[in-house]
Amino acid sequence: MVLKRDGRREEFSREKLLSGVKKACQKRPISPKAMEDLVDHIVAVVTDEYESEVPAEFVGKMVMDGLREIDEVAYVRFASVYRRFQEATDFVHEVKKLEARQ
Repeated sequence: MVLKRDGRREEFSREKLLSGVKKACQKRPISPKAMEDLVDHIVAVVTDEYESEVPAEFVGKMVMDGLREIDEVAYVRFASVYRRFQEATDFVHEVKKLEARQ
């Protein structure tokens, strides 16, 4: 089960996770295998570290960390939805953080 931010519980779904990754990677030069590998890694970690319930924040952070390594544009896309960006400055701030890491 996934514990959502609003307190709801939802079945953990590999398919839903893969769908979110694919949306972030849409029209980017990322192979389907790279997306599948990322999702497989996340599923393995979640299965190993959590017995019955995983916080949605943990899953979201893992997706963002993985996408950051694969493709920065896909990362920013996912982060914009996950962190609920409201203004263009939110995107600018996130890109500046990426630049600072390099």
